[in-house]
Amino acid sequence: MNNLKYIIIFVYVLFGINPLFTKDCYKEIHSKHFIYGMPLGVPEYNDLIIRDSYALSSNDSTKFADWVAYYLDSATIIGNSIERSWSAEPWLSEDETLEPADYKDANKIYKYDRGHQAPLANFKGNRDIETTNYLSNITPQKANLNQGMWKILEDFERQLALKYKKIWVMTGPIYENEMPSLPNADEPHKVPSAYWKIISIPINNEEIKVLSFIMDQNTPRKSDLQKYLVNLLEVERRTKLTFFNDLDQNIKSKLINKIDIEFFENNFNSK
Repeated sequence: MNNLKYIIIFVYVLFGINPLFTKDCYKEIHSKHFIYGMPLGVPEYNDLIIRDSYALSSNDSTKFADWVAYYLDSATIIGNSIERSWSAEPWLSEDETLEPADYKDANKIYKYDRGHQAPLANFKGNRDIETTNYLSNITPQKANLNQGMWKILEDFERQLALKYKKIWVMTGPIYENEMPSLPNADEPHKVPSAYWKIISIPINNEEIKVLSFIMDQNTPRKSDLQKYLVNLLEVERRTKLTFFNDLDQNIKSKLINKIDIEFFENNFNSK
């Protein structure tokens, strides 16, 4: 019996088969946070975490989420905020996530904030709002970006949620250029050099609007948000992920190259 077990394991290794999970296994996972499916293309060793406020795919190598997805409506946004009380991700082992002490002196030395991927301010109406402060949902984000244009983008998505009643958001890091590591972290990790965000707004049962953005870590504190609009294809190219995998591909083909400047201009209030 033991010999048979080892033969089976050898076959799995030889052909790159995981007996529990295959590359396409996540296609059958459903959550309120996914619109037309979850992003695909992350390493197979990633941890999938789904909570009331958000879902994410945590990368054991970088120690940060490759993507975070969340559903927003007016009830989600309205409520009482809480303080930022950082803690390690309780659903991951110590070698898969960072701890609060790893961020010591990061702002002082490299101007890194603890940047939320699913924003704290988005979930005032959620009972698990405190989970947005878990470090699986945090990355080292330059202060000028975190407090500047990225905050404006987060404010914009809340405006859209209030206006259109419900929206879906996906966001995450890009690793294109080498960034300084957290100076006091005792785990190997990789700091993102840029960030992406995809906002999906259903207009009716037959139409969906998509606004995609990319900003690098050195984005000026004050700029024009429209400058960072990109098409969906650009996000897929730079992240190596694919989105809207459950959407009819004929419909996706019409969305993927489009930058909907008219919809953006009709909805963005810079004041």
